[in-house]
Amino acid sequence: MFAEYQPSWQNLISPVQEIAAYEYLWTQYPSVPKLAKLFSAFNHELPSVIAREQNASPGIIEAVKCKIADLLPFRRFSALFYGDLEYPTTLRDAKNPIEVLYYQGNLDLLSSEAVSVVGSRKPTDEGRRRARKIARLLVENDFTVMSGLATGIDTEAHQAAIKANGRTISVIGTALNEVYPKENTELQRQIAKEFLLVTQVPFYQYSMQDYRRNRGFFPERNKTMSALSQATIIVEASETSGTLIQARAALQQGRKLFILKSCFDRGLEWPERFLKRGAIKIEDGSEILEQLR
Repeated sequence: MFAEYQPSWQNLISPVQEIAAYEYLWTQYPSVPKLAKLFSAFNHELPSVIAREQNASPGIIEAVKCKIADLLPFRRFSALFYGDLEYPTTLRDAKNPIEVLYYQGNLDLLSSEAVSVVGSRKPTDEGRRRARKIARLLVENDFTVMSGLATGIDTEAHQAAIKANGRTISVIGTALNEVYPKENTELQRQIAKEFLLVTQVPFYQYSMQDYRRNRGFFPERNKTMSALSQATIIVEASETSGTLIQARAALQQGRKLFILKSCFDRGLEWPERFLKRGAIKIEDGSEILEQLR
């Protein structure tokens, strides 16, 4: 089950045990800020070391390991720990950087130039068209299209990139063994197989919580997506859209934030607010290339 997991550290007690220890720590510090603070306090020691310091018994770690095994029949995945040679250093730009990134697919895509294309789950037809156009433009200029696999703009961006024979990365807000929304099951499978699917969401904790608490993983996903990408492009979003969480994160992390001009024409307040903070208004996408190259 963990056969693909090949960390670079030489002193791991075992990959399986380290993942189980990490997932146990999630149960004790069940939020990204709390967990980031814990690992920082221990100078990013191995999860097994920190778990011992937290007085976790071997039996508890074994129980978590068995539960994870039950959740993942016939599935393969990999994980990058902080300190791993291939762990993306850009993740450290996040306010509360994640310690472990789970993934399926082609890890080489993380070293490509990636741009996030994000927006509303209920876009207008024109918004869908713009998302596809931008995704194609990025592909034509050798950028990887990154998005969150949500309904709406995210789905349009992923599908357009694939159709244009480009590269795409999906940063999801669920554990790897889950799919949301369900109608993207085949798209998620394809991205995991042919491109790259990543998440910071722990298997065990996700399985133990109900959907109301698990919704909290989605905004944290947006912060990670911003850190992994060179820039974020907002195609269309409402005043309460989770996309705005990524907008704030992008500016905090020193990433470029592009907002389509059409967003300014819809009587919304947020586009002007972010423009004053350093976002860039774009007409049709060509300006992105000038800013990134």
